[in-house]
Amino acid sequence: MTLADTTRRTRNPFERLFAALVDPARCERTMLWLLAGYVAAWSAYGAIAKGSQDLHFDIGEMFAWSHQIGLSAPTHPPLGAWLVRLWFGVMPAQDWAFYLLAILVATVALWIAWRIAGRYLPPEKRVLGVALLSLLPFYNFHALKYNASSVLTPFWAATTWWFLLSFETRRASFAALAGFAAGAAMLGKYWSIFLLAGLGLAALTDPRRSAYFRSGAPWLTIAAGAAVLAPHVFWIATHGFTTVDFAFTAHATSLARAAAGSLYFLLSVLGYIAAPIVLGALATLPSIAAIKDTLAPVGPERRTLLIAFAAPLLLAALVAVAARADLDPLWSMSAMTLLPVVLFSSPLLSVNRTAAVNILALAIVLPLVMLAASPVIALVIHRQGVPNYASHYRLIAQAVDQAWRAQSDKPLRIVGGNRPVVDGSNFYFAAPPATFVVTEPARTPWVDQARIEREGIAIVCPRVEPGCVKELNAYAARYGGKVEDVTLARKFFGTSDTPVDYQIAIIPPR
Repeated sequence: MTLADTTRRTRNPFERLFAALVDPARCERTMLWLLAGYVAAWSAYGAIAKGSQDLHFDIGEMFAWSHQIGLSAPTHPPLGAWLVRLWFGVMPAQDWAFYLLAILVATVALWIAWRIAGRYLPPEKRVLGVALLSLLPFYNFHALKYNASSVLTPFWAATTWWFLLSFETRRASFAALAGFAAGAAMLGKYWSIFLLAGLGLAALTDPRRSAYFRSGAPWLTIAAGAAVLAPHVFWIATHGFTTVDFAFTAHATSLARAAAGSLYFLLSVLGYIAAPIVLGALATLPSIAAIKDTLAPVGPERRTLLIAFAAPLLLAALVAVAARADLDPLWSMSAMTLLPVVLFSSPLLSVNRTAAVNILALAIVLPLVMLAASPVIALVIHRQGVPNYASHYRLIAQAVDQAWRAQSDKPLRIVGGNRPVVDGSNFYFAAPPATFVVTEPARTPWVDQARIEREGIAIVCPRVEPGCVKELNAYAARYGGKVEDVTLARKFFGTSDTPVDYQIAIIPPR
């Protein structure tokens, strides 16, 4: 046995793993195995740590939409709901399956970031960058709440990847793929307009723009994106532009608050990426010249990558002030794909291998530590309580179903209530009914008075929600429904949470 063989055997497993990830012959297969473990660990964490509560009502809304919508949802484009419909066409309607979907979506984005980093970074920087990216809560803790923002993550990543390939090669295949991905991103959430604007700005400011715009690539991208979007655009144009109205009005605020909110948004983005920046600095010990070269790259390729990363966030902040809209920092979760490239592409940076191996070890161990702690986390959450009645959605579905069967032998087709309760409980019905938000009926346009008369409805409200209870009693009086009271409390590890009183109105079909 040679000295090299002896040294290789004595290296710790993380060093061996790092060696595999920087080896061109083994890196792709090794990363796929790591990402598979990432999916398994974080989805299991979600199922266990959130085992004392039910799915967030935003997740439940996506599930409810998946059974009701076609080319658009009432407040967002339809992509998120379409994916849910496809997923639960083959998966059981269980909480763990939703957490698995949510983490799988985020992990696809990590894989795309790995592929992009392989194009622009040497192997050691590539491994370091993606390891740091996996530590962002956007790819684990926040990703567990599947909604219109989290579903964008892989589609922003794919759009960025294929756009960069199209811009650099001007190949028709990459141009078409960039357009398809961009259209899909817009079908996820109109927030994606800032990605497209940022990529467009990156192309316009690059010295290679003349060759790109004289080729067919940008026009093929536009045509492909327009083809993907066309059915949705036609639908909203013939149905009152409700999703566009929601995008412009749901977060309206004053000019002063919009300015403060935009500043807070940008500072929050810096806060989210602070850990990768600090850990990356510890692994590279950058000089002042390297820091300047990172923040203001000299070469056109690296400058374009920096603009593609930063422009969507900066444009969003500027437009929010002009439009007097409030920004949520969580909306930035889809914009992190190029972070490893931006942080480590400077040739003035060199990676300390030992530090990089330690960071890789941290990225691997953290999900396992959180998984081990998940039962305790679930118990703490149970004792502290959760907002919006989130521990009772399953119990609400059972109570409503029981009350309905006591009054009618017809199938339960519609369940009404306030938004958290009606959306949160929908996932837990054996045959998910249509939802009807009695306090915001515009959110559930698939239910009208004629349908209620024809199919009947069960309405459930927490007694402490006066607006909901008022509507419940109004419907019961109008249609002669029976109202009953029920008190629900969730048991977990032998203890109950705080009981909540609910009212249920049963209005059978006429």
